Amino acid sequence: MTKGAGQLLGAAPDKPVEAAAQPRPAKGGPPASGRPSKRTLLGRERTDPDRRSGTRDMASMIALADRAESSALPDHHFYLPRRSHGMALFLLLAYAFAGGVAKAVPLGLPLAAGVISVALFAAGGFFAQLERRTKMLKILRQGLLALAVVLPMACAGYALGSWVEAGLAWQWAVGTVVCINAASAPLFGVRIVSLFCAKIAIWTGFAVIDPSVLTVSALLGAALALMLVARIEWQAAEARRIASDARDRVAARAEDILRSFEESGQGWFWETDRRGQISYISPSAARVLGKTVAQLHGSHLSEIVDNTAAAERTLAFHLSARSAFQDIELRAAGTANERLWALTGRPVYDSYQNFCGFRGHGTDLTEKRRSEQQVTRLAHYDALTGLVNRVQMGELLAQILAAPRESERNCAVLMLDLDRFKQVNDTLGHPAGDALLKQVAQRLERTLDGIGRCGRLGGDEFQVIVPGTHDRDKLSFVAQEIINSLSQPYTIEEQNVVIGASVGLALAPVDGSTTDELIRNVDLALYAAKDAGRGVHRFYHKGLHSAAEERAELEKDLREAIASGDLELYYQPVVYTATEKIVGFEALMRWEHPRRGWLSPEKFIAVAEDAGLIDQLGQWALRTACADLARWPEAIRCAVNVSPLQFSKTELPTIVANALAHSGIDPARLELELTESVFLNDSAGTDAMFKALKRVGVRLALDDFGTGYSSLGYLKKAPFDKIKIDQSFVRGATEDGSRNGAIIASITSLAEALEMDTTAEGVETHDELELIRILGCSHVQGFIYHEPVSAEEAGALVAGDLSARADGPQAARSQRQVLLKRVFVGHEGARMAATLRNISEGGAMLDGLWNLPAGSAVEIEFGPSARVNAQVRWSVEDRAGVEFSEPLVRREDGTFAILGETKPSLLRALAS
Repeated sequence: MTKGAGQLLGAAPDKPVEAAAQPRPAKGGPPASGRPSKRTLLGRERTDPDRRSGTRDMASMIALADRAESSALPDHHFYLPRRSHGMALFLLLAYAFAGGVAKAVPLGLPLAAGVISVALFAAGGFFAQLERRTKMLKILRQGLLALAVVLPMACAGYALGSWVEAGLAWQWAVGTVVCINAASAPLFGVRIVSLFCAKIAIWTGFAVIDPSVLTVSALLGAALALMLVARIEWQAAEARRIASDARDRVAARAEDILRSFEESGQGWFWETDRRGQISYISPSAARVLGKTVAQLHGSHLSEIVDNTAAAERTLAFHLSARSAFQDIELRAAGTANERLWALTGRPVYDSYQNFCGFRGHGTDLTEKRRSEQQVTRLAHYDALTGLVNRVQMGELLAQILAAPRESERNCAVLMLDLDRFKQVNDTLGHPAGDALLKQVAQRLERTLDGIGRCGRLGGDEFQVIVPGTHDRDKLSFVAQEIINSLSQPYTIEEQNVVIGASVGLALAPVDGSTTDELIRNVDLALYAAKDAGRGVHRFYHKGLHSAAEERAELEKDLREAIASGDLELYYQPVVYTATEKIVGFEALMRWEHPRRGWLSPEKFIAVAEDAGLIDQLGQWALRTACADLARWPEAIRCAVNVSPLQFSKTELPTIVANALAHSGIDPARLELELTESVFLNDSAGTDAMFKALKRVGVRLALDDFGTGYSSLGYLKKAPFDKIKIDQSFVRGATEDGSRNGAIIASITSLAEALEMDTTAEGVETHDELELIRILGCSHVQGFIYHEPVSAEEAGALVAGDLSARADGPQAARSQRQVLLKRVFVGHEGARMAATLRNISEGGAMLDGLWNLPAGSAVEIEFGPSARVNAQVRWSVEDRAGVEFSEPLVRREDGTFAILGETKPSLLRALAS
């Protein structure tokens, strides 16, 4: 038997014929809601989502329940149709007509056969549910086919055949059978097996009356013919099913794409009639407008957009002109938050070219426009602080400098750089640094209070532009207020953080008429502020160009000096007060520049910090000091300064341990001196670093105590072994009315209570030494005992009995007036520039005089009419102390005058 015949005998087809099982909406006309569905917009009709989600009638609910309880097979895979009571009614009418024609009704078996056929078709719904609800074997399903289809059709044929004997014309009986077969065709539809069995069964029942060879042969011939017809019909149905499936897949794909497009919120669809009234709109668009689809149905398209927008007139023009339009930007009407739409539409015509309305789609541009605004903001504003960024600040400055009126081109530019910000990043992490920058920006805006525009250039650099003409005193006040505000403590992650700020100022157009020139000059002013010790402000002046070049050259030379090993460590002895024995040294870095001679650490340490060389220098100092210490007696210690940047590095304990291991010295002989700036960030990392260093075994000393930002509370938890009293407290401690002695006494008492040693730095005179002893300092360091010496000289000092002898002036010098003034010094016909640091009746201290031998006679030029002869008493590196040939006279107002003259006071000359 062929494959098609096997399928006719009950085998399920390879692919489900879904088209026959799923009823489609009637073609032509809109759905019940009166609105076209999405498939109508595509040229095909589908059920509208609103109808699909609405209330279903009872028949649909029953059908849905039946499908839920049945197997996963489509409905047409079952032999029995869901309802066959119509066939029962048709048989009753056929029997009634036959009885009227024959004027008689056969009794007995024919009548029973007729009743059975009607009853079985009337109960067909029950058999269909039984087939679907019960997980039957195929043979049981075929049994139901025989009971519900074959048996009633055979009974009908037998009844009609028997009726012929009761007087019914055989022509009428045959015609009735043909009609019954015709009625069975729509009943069974594409159920080819059921239809085939029904047609053969009715003729079989009819042939039972006359079971002759001719009848049987005719029945077999008819069966073969029907089988052939059924096969052809099955093939045609299969072809139709495949074509229908393909169309359904295309429609379903388009439907899914449209649904996804709508659900994603990227767009929606609309359609209007010829009058411009909405006949369809996507539910997503209706939700944006705060209405339902039913409420918008019949509204004019222009009512859903803001009619105040200029683009609405463009939309009205296209609607009236019946022309296509694309991406017209409109505002949605009646929305709480502004929503922007882009509408695209085209006119629709029927087959007779009659205008039917418009059809199109809309796109929500709200997020796109917000993103564009955000991109624009990011291009001109700093994302972290919200301040104007470098680009916007440059445009603002260029706009001011390009003003048409010369008077409008005046402005002041302030460049700010945060001091110790890198240490915050290194110790607390970048998130803490970001939080700090936000607080800095807020303080900066509050301090300016609208007098200027501030922006962040990047990192920890900020810029302020103050338009207009302002005198320097006012700008100095503004700069100082900024420094004071930014230097106040911050709270970051529940920790106190203290930083500072340096400010450079430049004025336009005096200091630059172009943006590049002005920015370059204000940068130089900022560098000058940093060089001045940070936490200050400086104005630009022309001399800064040479200073910047000098600094760049100095950085280059410093790198070469580090690479070639030109740096040296000098050692200043530390003397135990009670025995006047040398017990240790402090390592001090020195550099003999090939052209400038010996340079003070104050000049190149700051350069090393800015250039990122300080860590390299610190490691070299540790290794060199440990190597020198290994050659000295076991009783000698050595102190090495550690910068805050080194202290913030987690690998510092490892570096120290490696230096100790390489030199082979006892860790207790090495003393690390730390300044109070290491406590700027009171974090767990600081405590962990102290513990790690103490585990290594080294001693810790707090250097320059009282001059930084720490509090006494830090001494309670920091494991220091020594406190070093800054020389600023030693200076002037013996003078009448000075409180320095009380401060020193308090420090020594505190150190004694905490079981710490104390070292007084900068002791130069016998009266200062005596006071230090009386106040209880355990150690002394200063010129009174010895100046810094080389490693070889230090080795010679400790080769003997370690005794130290105090050698210096008996008393401190007279009261000094602290100044910072440029003067000129004449020596052997040369005129040299120097900086006056302080002055008294008998002498002064000058900076900037290199290699000036003691005993040299000089002439100091304070001003055009103020000159004094002096003699150099001491000279260390670039500093020199001079003694005036004739003491100056201090007047009642505190000023000085040259003896024997009535010229303006020297101090007034200095101030001029």
